Formats: sequence, structure tokens, C-alpha cells
Amino acid sequence: MSKPWVLDTGPLGRLTHPSPNAEIVGWLEGQLARGVSVMIPEIADYELRRNLLIEGLTRSIARLDKLKTVLPYVPLTTDMMLQAAELWAKARQRGHVTADRQALDGDVILAAQAAAVGGRVATENLGHLARLVEAHDWRIAEAEEE
Repeated sequence: MSKPWVLDTGPLGRLTHPSPNAEIVGWLEGQLARGVSVMIPEIADYELRRNLLIEGLTRSIARLDKLKTVLPYVPLTTDMMLQAAELWAKARQRGHVTADRQALDGDVILAAQAAAVGGRVATENLGHLARLVEAHDWRIAEAEEE
């Protein structure tokens, strides 16, 4: 069985747009048809939701809420946050800066959430994530699996 996918904010945002991108919808439907779990991590929900709220995008917020009833939701836990802190420190020790030192750094939290569920990240931003956890550009991942 394939590892589950954990959605980064970019693909999640595409799925919650009032007119969702046909390519991401096809990718999601294809994954689910093959029995691959696609999960919404709490950190991606947070990052996307705060932007939708500040812009007043209520239709997208409603779509996000609906999607959370269909796809498994991965809430943050203390263990995940401890793992995120370790990932952040190790990346910095290797010279890989993923965010400002004072920033919360959603990428390491997302990586910790993916690791906790034995998953891989579906993203559009491989730069930081691929150094932390298994991550793939969702647009290419579809072709790689066929």
C-alpha cells in the first residue's frame, strides 16, 4: 500500500478555491480511487485559513471545512511539535535555514506531521520540505506512480 499524502498549503488552497483547479481535483480523485489516503494536516489548515479569513474568502473557507469532513484530518500533538523542534534545530545545524529564526516555521511542523503518520508531503514547494521529509511536487507525483 502506498504511503499517505499529507497536503501542503499550496495544493490545499487549490482544492478549496471556489473554482478548484481541474488538475488538482483529478490528482486527488486518482489518489483516492487507488486507495491512497490524502490527509489535511492542521498546520496547512491554519496557514491557509488565516489567509482566507483576512481576505474574507468565505466560499473558500466553507470548501475547506467541507473538505475536512471528507479527508482525514491530522491534528497537531505535543510529540509532533517536539519532532518539529528537532527538525528545525538539525536543519539549522546543517546550514539549512527554512524560515526566520523567530518564525514559527510551518514547514518543519508540516514535516513532523507527515512523519508522524508515515506519510509524504504533496507540495508545490520542494525546496525546504524535501530536506526535512519525503516530499513530492503533486503535479509530477501522479506521473511517477503510473
